[in-house]
Amino acid sequence: MFSYRHAFHAGNHADVLKHTVLIATVQYLTQKDAALVVLDTHAGAGLYRLDGDYANKSGESADGVLRLAQADTAALDPMLQAYLEMVRSFNQGQGLRNYPGSPFIAQSLLRGHDKLKAFELHPTDMRSLAGNIAQLEAGRQVAVLHEDGFDGVKKFLPPPSRRALLLCDPSYELKSDYGRVLDMVTDSLKRFPTGTYAVWYPIIPRPEAHDLPKRLKTMATKAGKSWLHATLTVKSNKTSERGGLPASGMFLINPPFTLKAQLKPALAQMAKLLGQDSNAAHTLESGG
Repeated sequence: MFSYRHAFHAGNHADVLKHTVLIATVQYLTQKDAALVVLDTHAGAGLYRLDGDYANKSGESADGVLRLAQADTAALDPMLQAYLEMVRSFNQGQGLRNYPGSPFIAQSLLRGHDKLKAFELHPTDMRSLAGNIAQLEAGRQVAVLHEDGFDGVKKFLPPPSRRALLLCDPSYELKSDYGRVLDMVTDSLKRFPTGTYAVWYPIIPRPEAHDLPKRLKTMATKAGKSWLHATLTVKSNKTSERGGLPASGMFLINPPFTLKAQLKPALAQMAKLLGQDSNAAHTLESGG
């Protein structure tokens, strides 16, 4: 159950997609004065070393954030510029050694009255997360919770301010994670219909992975909610058999209304810059 460690995958192409979307979403949601609560169901260690043993073993960041960083910054789409600026803010001009995970990215964008609830069940990552968050000296703004995020979010929905973003990106190492994501989103929408829900998932040759966005789309449509679905493919499944994830997706319910227009050119550029073979592609659809 605890074999997955995000440190092996930090800064890969899936993180580029996930964190680019996260930054734009939090920036949009913090434009209103009312307090925002961010719920991160699988927070991981929070901060990673790209020159550490884990990242070096997989080398996935070389085809993700590090490849992006080699591009002409001025030619990058504004969303990708914002993403790289965020990553570089955790490095002191000495290249990219540190990579911020979703809780660090979210916290850096929050205002004084906003809150972050970071859930992590893995005991080692939980200790790392607690230690890393402590260095931020964020005080009561950030709560680190050693519990299952799928269930833990329930007590925070609806939030007092009636504004929340829930980010769910489990490892999907267990097939049951796909069903748990659907159950959690279903329950969360009942508790708090106007919240923004963002689900990351891997695109792999597994029926559950194929069905997840379809079922999320059906769920959102039945609930009368708007939705946005973005995917990024960097290589074929055949290539991925030799290692590494071929593609991933982000599915949002109640997304910022500006996000689709922002993402369209950014996704195309991601596919161009991060593609590893002729199968590199992207999709973007919305409804509701």
